[in-house]
Amino acid sequence: METQSSPELLPGTLFLLILRTLRSGPLHGYAIARRIKDASRDGLQIEDGSLYPALNRMLVKGWLAAQWGISENNRKARFYRLTPEGRKQLEREAGDFDRLVRAIHLVMRTA
Repeated sequence: METQSSPELLPGTLFLLILRTLRSGPLHGYAIARRIKDASRDGLQIEDGSLYPALNRMLVKGWLAAQWGISENNRKARFYRLTPEGRKQLEREAGDFDRLVRAIHLVMRTA
């Protein structure tokens, strides 16, 4: 029996997925990864080694803010939320991604 691996993300797509996931409110890192996995019906699994460096880069860019709190497991966790600049970046990246997907579809249908 062949197991299906998670597809590799296009460069920059992780930022888009994180921004979109946080649009509905603050979450800690594990919850972000879990929500992406659930929303993709287990098609995407974000590893810690990719998630936390991306979150840190997004904090530096000013797209996210973070605050320590207590998770649903009663553990200390860092909760991330979108900043106004992060919301603007989400709009930009979502538009860019939609254009890219449309262009790929055109090539796949005609090439």
